[in-house]
Amino acid sequence: MRKGKNFFAYLLIVMLCIPSFVYGQNTREMNYAYDYWGRVIEDIPFFELYTTIDQGSMGDVKVSSMDDVTVSGDRIYIVDSVESRVNVFNPDLELITSIKVVRNAEGKIAVDEKTKKQIVLNAPEGVFVHEPEEEIYIADTGNQRIVVLNEKDFSLKKIINQPTNMVGQTVFKPSKIAVDRINRIYVVVQSGFEGIIELNQDGEFVRYFGVNKPKVNLLDYFWRQQASEEQKAKMQKVLAPSFNNIEIDDEGFIYATTQDSSAQDAVFRFNPKGENVLRENGFWKVRGDLNTDPTSTSVARISKFTDIALTDYGTYAVLDKEKGRIFIYNFDGELMNIFGGKGYMKGEFADPSSIAWLGEKLVITDKQMKAAYVYAPTEFGKLALSASEAYFNGEWDKATELLLNAVAINGNYEMAYSTIGKSYLMKEDYETAMYYFKLGDNQEYYSKAFNGYRSIWIKDHFGWIFATFVLVIGGVIFSEWRYYKKQKM
Repeated sequence: MRKGKNFFAYLLIVMLCIPSFVYGQNTREMNYAYDYWGRVIEDIPFFELYTTIDQGSMGDVKVSSMDDVTVSGDRIYIVDSVESRVNVFNPDLELITSIKVVRNAEGKIAVDEKTKKQIVLNAPEGVFVHEPEEEIYIADTGNQRIVVLNEKDFSLKKIINQPTNMVGQTVFKPSKIAVDRINRIYVVVQSGFEGIIELNQDGEFVRYFGVNKPKVNLLDYFWRQQASEEQKAKMQKVLAPSFNNIEIDDEGFIYATTQDSSAQDAVFRFNPKGENVLRENGFWKVRGDLNTDPTSTSVARISKFTDIALTDYGTYAVLDKEKGRIFIYNFDGELMNIFGGKGYMKGEFADPSSIAWLGEKLVITDKQMKAAYVYAPTEFGKLALSASEAYFNGEWDKATELLLNAVAINGNYEMAYSTIGKSYLMKEDYETAMYYFKLGDNQEYYSKAFNGYRSIWIKDHFGWIFATFVLVIGGVIFSEWRYYKKQKM
């Protein structure tokens, strides 16, 4: 009988320990980074939860979803596709207005000149604020159009329907929008495989922009080469993966993301020609999580990016819908930090949908939880981000000082050592650069610093090297002379 009691007591202890063990695993997995070899190392998050925007912030306005977020000046714009609304907040996270029924400058309900119907949003999926023209662009997805409002009073400025000169098979169903400084409009549509649609300021079709190349399946390629024309016609066509989000930086470069696992790349930075010029000078490509277990057949660790947020100093954050994580990269494509996770606990996301910078903070929306989470940088995060900004602006001494303070908090922050090493490399202090590159396990830049160090060392010791060389050559000549002299004797 006692044995039975002991067994149940042990079982109870084990059951009580399981939640804490699982939580410990969760927490450890959330705060990590990758080293040069792709191994997971413990890390400190850049951000921590600051506050939340949810139904309690909305007053009488019902919230059913949060699908897209953008920040402009002192306003936050959040799209609710279920309620067909764009909700606007001030910096104190107080609701300014909720847009569903669009009004004209006189305050009356606006009417579409073509259809003669009132303009009411229908399942919008994206919003973008074009600051130079003080315009709000709303992807009115359900109505297959773009609604443009005045940023000051939210009155109607114009409607952009499907262009009459649009070519291709893409259905004009806008999902995300970006507008550059010369008023070119870039539109991501649902399941559009022909690329991003570029329109001029009048809403006329210009071209499909950007190429999202699919991965090459060598086996399929081989069979296509062997197949007849009739067989090729019956084979399934390989379509380009679609983009799912878009953003634009201060220089006019278009950033885009895709969560299609068949795509070669996950994040893009397109120049005016539509070429991907994203810098990827880190240890790994900008793909988010690595599948570090070569024996694993699961794709659960492969990130699926759903949105990207840009700073004005090249650093950007990408949101992983698959794992609920945020990956911070600098302008060179070096992975700076990973934080967040999938779940229902504090600091986790059930169904993350969008991300945007709010000054030095981050706003992340969650469709399932019907909330937007505002994250503020930790002390470590502030130091690292400020260092990234200083380095981007060429303030290398300032960046070095900030990073030295950062590694005092987190000695595992390997990227900091590499950045410090680069600063010393630019100053031609090769020996110190080598020291920090070794700490950061950066073999490529260590070789560059070593080459510089070797050149200077040879230059400084050239006299001794030359004298040694002359002595060696002289010794060889003298030895040969003595040898031949002995032979003649």
